[in-house]
Amino acid sequence: MSDQVLKASIAAQHLAQRALPVCVLAILGVFLLYGVGFAQPDVVHNAAHDGRHSFAFPCH
Repeated sequence: MSDQVLKASIAAQHLAQRALPVCVLAILGVFLLYGVGFAQPDVVHNAAHDGRHSFAFPCH
């Protein structure tokens, strides 16, 4: 096996190992922004709304 093929194989494995946690965190982030942001109880919605403003995230 050539050195270049071995390096490409290691890089592909490393990328595959990082893909699952990144996808899980992305789904969690979307849920936090939209799931809590559109929640019906005013207390939960207002807490998420204030949190978005504290990070300068435009929400309206």
